[in-house]
Amino acid sequence: MKQTTLLLKSLNAAIFYTLLLTALSLVFVSCGNKQNNSADAAGAAPPTPTYPVFKVIAQTATLQTVYPATLQGQQNIEIRPKIDGYIEKIYIDEGEVVKKGQLLFRISAPQYQQDVNNAAAAISSAEADVSAAELQVKKTKPLVDKGIISKFELESAEYTLQARQAALAQAKAALANAKINVGYTTVTSPVNGVVGTLPYRLGSLVSSTTQMPLTTVSNIGNVYAYFSLNEKQLLDFSRQYKGNTLQEKLKHLPQVTLVLSDGTEYPEKGRVESGGGLINTETGSASFRATFPNPVGLLRSGASAIVQIPVSVNDAILVPQRSTYEMQGKRFVFLVTNGNKVISREIEVMQVPSGQYFVVTKGLKAGDTVVYESTSTLQDSTVIKPEIKPEEKVYQNLK
Repeated sequence: MKQTTLLLKSLNAAIFYTLLLTALSLVFVSCGNKQNNSADAAGAAPPTPTYPVFKVIAQTATLQTVYPATLQGQQNIEIRPKIDGYIEKIYIDEGEVVKKGQLLFRISAPQYQQDVNNAAAAISSAEADVSAAELQVKKTKPLVDKGIISKFELESAEYTLQARQAALAQAKAALANAKINVGYTTVTSPVNGVVGTLPYRLGSLVSSTTQMPLTTVSNIGNVYAYFSLNEKQLLDFSRQYKGNTLQEKLKHLPQVTLVLSDGTEYPEKGRVESGGGLINTETGSASFRATFPNPVGLLRSGASAIVQIPVSVNDAILVPQRSTYEMQGKRFVFLVTNGNKVISREIEVMQVPSGQYFVVTKGLKAGDTVVYESTSTLQDSTVIKPEIKPEEKVYQNLK
């Protein structure tokens, strides 16, 4: 019995040690696999990032420089009353197209008609006085000739006639002035154009000193687009176009395009006809004016638009603006070098305002490879996998 018990104990101990060794072996194998996996992960190189790139080429292109503009009619005329009175009749409505000489308003001012009547009566009285003075001269002259009365009497009669004639002329002038004032009771349009707002209604009291005009008539047969160039743009303009004076340079400007507020191009082309000779010290810019024909009246005063001026460049190095980035006032691109390693390259550009491309004047040459879209995650000396972007895709927005 004791031998059997000892045998069982020995058997149990052997099983226990066997199981223990098996468990330890599994633990060591697991740890070894983890270490091997960690070593493999640490030794494997990260994947090379892919970036679209393009080849820089020298080309001739036409770029569009754009400038915000404000539209004004060829003439914006304030219609103001010249007399005091009440608005008796309004013959037009806001936004209506009117012709030169068309009746706009009638002002009730009966006092001016009374002035006409008074002036007419004064003329009749003055004419009677003149007739009496003439008669006196005719009566006096024969008597003087016969020596019956002195010459002094004739001179006195002639002076009286002159005074009566002057009074008649004054009365006629007063009548003419009174008729002019009566004429001011009807207000007509001085030009062809479009009627603006009507701040006054029937019965409103108006006068020549009223702050607001009766309305505004805009002559929009031609429309002016006013835009500004800053000092740098003005210098570029002066260097680019031939001529000794500003007017001579403006004659060499090509026709310009107007882009309306909805993004569409106005069908009529315009010309830049004048420019400010001085730079505004407050804005740091000079004002220019482009003129556009407006045959169907599509353009209206006060509207906003964009003036596009084409700029031709020959054998120029162009890069998309999205391919550049700015740092501390300088502009850079990521240049792809040997071994597909990228480096930052500073460039100097002639900026096309609000355009999509830069004209590179220094820092790049034809044949260089540039990363198409600059990103903050890209660093110097990074090795990339370049993906060549077709030339027609890179420069698809060039005209």
